[in-house]
Amino acid sequence: MGSDIRETTLGVLLAFSNGHSSPERADYLPYPVYGSNGVIGRTDTANAEAGSIVIGRVGSQCGSLYFSRQPCWVTDNAIRATALNNNDPRFLFYLLSALELNGWRTGSGQPLLNQDILSHVPANVPPVPEQRAIGGILGALDDKIELNRRMNETLEAIARALFKSWFIDFDPVRAKTEGRDPGLPADIAALFPDSFEDSDLGEIPKGWRVERLSVAMTFQGGAQPPASEFISESCEGYVRLVQIRDFYSSSHITFVPDTKKLRKFTTDDIMIARYGSSGNAGESSDSLARICRGLSGAYNVALVKVVPHRPIREYLDYFLRSRAFQSVIKGMGARSVQSGFRKEDLDVISVVIAPDPVHAAFERFATNTWRRTYANREISRTLAALRDTLLPKLLSGELRVEDAERLADEGV
Repeated sequence: MGSDIRETTLGVLLAFSNGHSSPERADYLPYPVYGSNGVIGRTDTANAEAGSIVIGRVGSQCGSLYFSRQPCWVTDNAIRATALNNNDPRFLFYLLSALELNGWRTGSGQPLLNQDILSHVPANVPPVPEQRAIGGILGALDDKIELNRRMNETLEAIARALFKSWFIDFDPVRAKTEGRDPGLPADIAALFPDSFEDSDLGEIPKGWRVERLSVAMTFQGGAQPPASEFISESCEGYVRLVQIRDFYSSSHITFVPDTKKLRKFTTDDIMIARYGSSGNAGESSDSLARICRGLSGAYNVALVKVVPHRPIREYLDYFLRSRAFQSVIKGMGARSVQSGFRKEDLDVISVVIAPDPVHAAFERFATNTWRRTYANREISRTLAALRDTLLPKLLSGELRVEDAERLADEGV
């Protein structure tokens, strides 16, 4: 394959054009709107066709890349790129990702990329048929990752809706109070009462109770080993030290000596990022107490572990992620963001607790949801690592397409 690769520049492969100011946006509209850092909303019109590549134009993340499978709107903070001369757009997307475009930026105060810079970036490409084969192989891996993401979105939305219906809106109780069918299996419906009673939080189902959050759970703070003990590779006698950033990026993994002073957690444990808004995908941008799950190891002082006082871990997970909880935290003012979410805050937040059989029914459903979504994320992480391993080998000609297809099929 190496002899078939030709040297060229991106301007021969792609047509570049700047985006335009975003039109009005709303979540229900059909077309995604891309800014420099990805999708920022949806709109009712498009200025880029399906198969377009979106390149971040300004800011520290300029050179960020997105491939739009559908028509989209590209804002003036980004550049749209479309394939020329039958070159394969999916292949070109992967080619651009290997070129590390952020390294071509100019400017110090406000880093940026422009069409001229991009057009002159050198690149080596194989013939179009081989481009399509490579794009298809890597694209199949990304398609599976995207399918897993959408599946997890659906599963988590169902669990959130069930939590809200049972523990916030009390829908099964309201239905029984009004003589309607709760729409639940008979054994589950029988767990809910058919009337309400007054409480400090207003009307709650009869027989349920209001507790301070400190009665339902507590925090276990982390430990901060000295930075001089940090290493970047795993070895005997060391354990991974997990920090807030590690839930969203695997670029700086840290290991420390495994000592009795460390605080540890598992993939099932609920962790709260204490300080500020650290950017948890899947949570709203105004979420103040960030909830993290899915890693394991020791954790530092910027994280706390939630320790339930009864078997209601999944209930607490959804409560802590809920708008009800986040609005209380927001109402506490800037102190909770700047000084950290504290144990004392648990004493001023109330939660509605149902009888044990109701919680047990929810725990069964939500635990199954968690395990399925966690498994999907692990599969996606493995597929992404395989994609990132295959990409440079395919682009350089070190790996034949046929061999890559076999490895990708095994991965999927």
